[in-house]
Amino acid sequence: MGTEIIEIYCGCLVRLLLLITKLLYWRHGMSILAVELHPLAHSVKCNEDILSVDLIDGRTITVPTSWFPTLSSATQSQRENWEILGDGEGIHWPEIDEDLSVSGLLAGARH
Repeated sequence: MGTEIIEIYCGCLVRLLLLITKLLYWRHGMSILAVELHPLAHSVKCNEDILSVDLIDGRTITVPTSWFPTLSSATQSQRENWEILGDGEGIHWPEIDEDLSVSGLLAGARH
């Protein structure tokens, strides 16, 4: 009988600690993880050296244009002719048929 009481007590204690932890440390509203999993672009700047993508959440991704040979060898006019794909998941340059995903840029993916 004593073992059963200890098991019940421990189970209640664990649930109480989980509840206290949730109340003290859980951030209400959108979690940070949701932003990291679904980054969206809203503007792009690109020259012969740098590709810079501004995200809706306020971050900016800046990478060397040399990571993307097609983009690097394009004219400035072609680099400036970009389109946002979907809700901002990617960027497309129609004149040079180049597509980059925002999540790939954040991960450091190169072509």
